[in-house]
Amino acid sequence: MRRRSLLVGLGAVLAWPVVAQQATKVRRIGFLWDSPDLWPAALESFRRGLHDLGWIEGRNVVVEYRWVEGRFDRLHEIADELVRLKVDIIVAPSSVYTEAARRATSTIPIIFASHADPIGSNHVASVRRPGGNITGLSLLMSETNAKGLELLKEAIPDLSQVAVLFDPATPSHAPGLQMLQDTAASLAIRIRPLAVRGEGELHSTFAVIASDRAQAVLVLNSLFMGAPTRIAELALEHRLPAMFGAREHTEAGGLLSYSPDRADLWRRAATYVDEVLKGADPADMPVQQPTKFELTINLKTAKALNLVIPPTLLARADEVIE
Repeated sequence: MRRRSLLVGLGAVLAWPVVAQQATKVRRIGFLWDSPDLWPAALESFRRGLHDLGWIEGRNVVVEYRWVEGRFDRLHEIADELVRLKVDIIVAPSSVYTEAARRATSTIPIIFASHADPIGSNHVASVRRPGGNITGLSLLMSETNAKGLELLKEAIPDLSQVAVLFDPATPSHAPGLQMLQDTAASLAIRIRPLAVRGEGELHSTFAVIASDRAQAVLVLNSLFMGAPTRIAELALEHRLPAMFGAREHTEAGGLLSYSPDRADLWRRAATYVDEVLKGADPADMPVQQPTKFELTINLKTAKALNLVIPPTLLARADEVIE
């Protein structure tokens, strides 16, 4: 009897580590992005969001960060690598990375944090019910770009010709340009879309803009926007007011920027990851939209361009750089 009790007790002791191991199962997140230096505040917001929800890196979750570092020819290869690692979920913040993840898997859940147009890119069936393995938060980029053009017109009342830079590799560029055309028509502005396939084409593109006598530049968020200083420098060199979608470009010397608060979006993306890791189905998780937007104005750049920003516009800015 004592021997049986001892064996039963020993069995319970041996089984305890297994139970404990199951209770503290480590989950694996794949994170596909360009560089930790691109929108670092947003990345930190995502990590902090995970932490606040109880997901501690190195304890109960491992994040497999994979950085493209501008080598977009390797994007699909890196997405395939995450699938081979058998991650539980993939975070692919924008449309380009979401497309690479979509091609790599139709079963592993994919969460985007700042998608320009998930419906237009055919990444979800609808906002209310995505219907597949992909969901997350949208930037409403088409609407945001249109609002950016309106703000640019408000800053420069006699504006009539604007060059629009976009990357044709971005899946969502077509609907964004169409809405921009419609908005431009209502503002009596002629826009000239110019495709830029990489940072190396920026210099020649600005030469075209100058010869076209454009009065300003609107830069759509895209793949090659990770070097804001160079774009801002070229705009100033050609004495062109520039509207951007990311605050970092205005901080680097651009005139204006207007976009959703990415740090807020990425923090909210952590809640999607939390819910999916706890068993939620992405197909039933509605795509959420931004609730916070940021208008940034660089007065130092305005002075360099001999522009006077209307006081009414300055009063609405979330940040004014002097």
